[in-house]
Amino acid sequence: MNKGLSIVIATLLVSLPIQAQISEFAQAQSAQDRKSEADRLLDLGNQQYNKSYYQESIQSYQSALEIYRTLKDSNNEGSTLNNLGNVYYSLGQYQKALDFYQQSLAILQQTGDRQGEGTALNNLGEAYRMLGQFQKAIDLYQQSLVIKKQIGDRKGEGTSLGNLGNAYNSLGQHQKAIEFFQQSLAIKKQIGDRDGEGSSLNNLGLAAYTLGQYQQASDFFQQSLAIARQTGDLDSQGYSLIGLGNVYNSIGQYQQASVFFQQALTIFHQTGDRNGEGNSLNNLGLVSSNQGQYEQAIAFYQKSLGIFRQIGDRNGQGIALNNLGAIFNKLKQPELAILFYKQSVNVRESIRKDIRGLGKEEQKSYLDTIAGSYRNLADLLLRQDRILEAQQVLDLLKVQELSDYLQNVRGNSQTAQGIDLQNPEQNLIALANELNILQRKDREGKLNETEQQRLTQLVQLERDQNKQFNAFLNSPEVQKLITELRRTEQQQNINLANYRKLQKDVLTQMPNAVMLYPMILGDRLELVLINAKTPPLHRTVKISRELLNQEISNFLSGLRDASADDVKEPAQKFYGWLIKPFETELEQLKIDTIIYAPDGQLRYIPLSALYDGRQWVAEKYRVNNITAESLTSFIPKPLAQPKIFAGAFGGQAGDRKRAGFEGLPATITEVQKIASRFPNTTTLTEDAFSKTATETRANSHTILHLATHGELSVGTPEDSFILFGNGDKATISEIKEWSLSNVDLVVLSACQTGIGKKLGNGVEILGLGYQMQSAGARVAIASLWKVDDAGTQALMEAFYGELKKGDVPVAEALRKAQVTLIHSAKYKHPNYWSAFFAIGNGL
Repeated sequence: MNKGLSIVIATLLVSLPIQAQISEFAQAQSAQDRKSEADRLLDLGNQQYNKSYYQESIQSYQSALEIYRTLKDSNNEGSTLNNLGNVYYSLGQYQKALDFYQQSLAILQQTGDRQGEGTALNNLGEAYRMLGQFQKAIDLYQQSLVIKKQIGDRKGEGTSLGNLGNAYNSLGQHQKAIEFFQQSLAIKKQIGDRDGEGSSLNNLGLAAYTLGQYQQASDFFQQSLAIARQTGDLDSQGYSLIGLGNVYNSIGQYQQASVFFQQALTIFHQTGDRNGEGNSLNNLGLVSSNQGQYEQAIAFYQKSLGIFRQIGDRNGQGIALNNLGAIFNKLKQPELAILFYKQSVNVRESIRKDIRGLGKEEQKSYLDTIAGSYRNLADLLLRQDRILEAQQVLDLLKVQELSDYLQNVRGNSQTAQGIDLQNPEQNLIALANELNILQRKDREGKLNETEQQRLTQLVQLERDQNKQFNAFLNSPEVQKLITELRRTEQQQNINLANYRKLQKDVLTQMPNAVMLYPMILGDRLELVLINAKTPPLHRTVKISRELLNQEISNFLSGLRDASADDVKEPAQKFYGWLIKPFETELEQLKIDTIIYAPDGQLRYIPLSALYDGRQWVAEKYRVNNITAESLTSFIPKPLAQPKIFAGAFGGQAGDRKRAGFEGLPATITEVQKIASRFPNTTTLTEDAFSKTATETRANSHTILHLATHGELSVGTPEDSFILFGNGDKATISEIKEWSLSNVDLVVLSACQTGIGKKLGNGVEILGLGYQMQSAGARVAIASLWKVDDAGTQALMEAFYGELKKGDVPVAEALRKAQVTLIHSAKYKHPNYWSAFFAIGNGL
């Protein structure tokens, strides 16, 4: 068959005119020559790239790309586009790298080049990771890994594993990262990939360093550095040197750390690696700050920030901005510290939004790496009496915590924008951006006369660019803006928009209500009280976080033990810390309602159980817990005519146990009494009280009363549940699928927090209320611990008796029911009545 084909071709050639034969041969020869030239240019570009000669490699790749396109050689076109992406990635031009990788991927997928497709997916992931889009990066790495395994590309498999490790390390998932790094290292060693082996060792060093294992980290970095020097990989040498510098900085050997960072910076200047340059400068700032060389540190941080902004590295921006905030805090320049912390928080918020599709664990670990910026900012704002701004940070931090716990918190337009910037702060940022542009033009020799004069004005004749930013901060123009930021809260005008919104939407309609925001800091409690009649009030209580948590634990033990006779002592302590600082104002303003947004472990302590020496808080104020002011509207609204769905697990029908829980006999009486009081009640008990029946029928009622076991576990939402009479469970994360848009009130009369002896941070308490609101309900009532069966029945009987009177807010009905038990002979201990609290719009 082949022989016959050859003969046909030969006969055809003989029959052609001699000139045509010569022309066709010449074209074929020319195409082959051009292909060979393109291949040579591609190989040259690879050599130049491996030696970090990035500009030269771009020229070689571009020339090769033009030829491949002319020849319609799609496979090599896709490979060359990918290599151009690699160069721009190494130069820190991540958006440009993305464009080349996406072009490459489209071609390689079209041609069916699985090897190239896997490589392009991996490289796309790298570009997204450097832009702080970790969720996209992880998805792309996983796709790449699948392809590399399918085609048996061990080197590519090891690379994808290493990059997955990098992504999880950035998210604070260090142990998970180490597992990926170790898998990558094993493959690289097995196939003899020395560059890959060095990269894996460097990554392991970074993870060990982050975990505080400095000696192990140093060993990994030294091994990585040795390999990079053997192979001549300059960029890898630079990153290994940064790792060693970080180790020496952490153990206090600042001079040696500075040497390593300077060596790395020199390498990255030489190779043009902008990301490496930015990291080196940031770390030089850290070591300078540690040596008390603050002016020098600021200059390093500012240069680093400029590079990270230029290349779009949001993670790097967040770190550099945070470091600038920290150093101005050390220098006792709170206005500038606040400005940089605000920018850092807003960058972190933009990253947080991009990882919402990741798992709870990844979101939680990322929060752990950044929450310090939020608290430092709120701390500084409170110290400056900028209370409304601090309140916004507190709300945003609560959204953070709820988002990580539930994964479906929406927030609103305010939280989506991050932290507001005052007009002087906006002007400061604009001036700094102007300075950055002028300095870049100056370095490039492109300044015109007008621009030169403006630069001189901004930096006050300072010619040394290393000192220009500090000169800029001391310029009259900047100092004038800083002075504006030192005005008192009453003189500020931008943040009052949020305060006026509170006054209009809630407090003016409830002139006898206040909002109370406590914040737990390392050495004190900061308290903010907002009302309709005065500017925000701010108090500081000196108590360490450690002591406060111990007192919370002790108080909670007393509350959970109905036989404890000394519970009033800790109750009075907490009254002194949380309420007494505002006692005079509360009396003068005739306050009867506290809208409460507790922080951290304070969520485990019911405000109603605080004691002033004569009365419990429940006897003085109605209390409505909220997840955060920014999450829900609290406009007072009367309850609809009660139409109640009441379910109970009494354990009276057959087996008393369900899912390991004993039945609650008094709950049967509890729902029967509700039914006798409200004729429109639907009662389901025992097996008839199922998850399906409840979910199906709930939204045709206005009150959903679930008299059964529930547990709110510290940890994951899936461990929190409500138990039904037939043994079904509804997890807290499943409840979001319920339709409760017609439901005014959900009562969980037998829930408890499964905290044991360990306090979490209380987000599971907020989580239940938020989830019920998310499903459509206005307000939920739950309990912080398991209350005596008969005591719960007594409280619920009193509560529904108050609701029966009509036109009584949920929080007020609960307060009056609590007062009824306080004045009873049998149930006056706060164990019986204070466990129950209202979350949501119960006003």
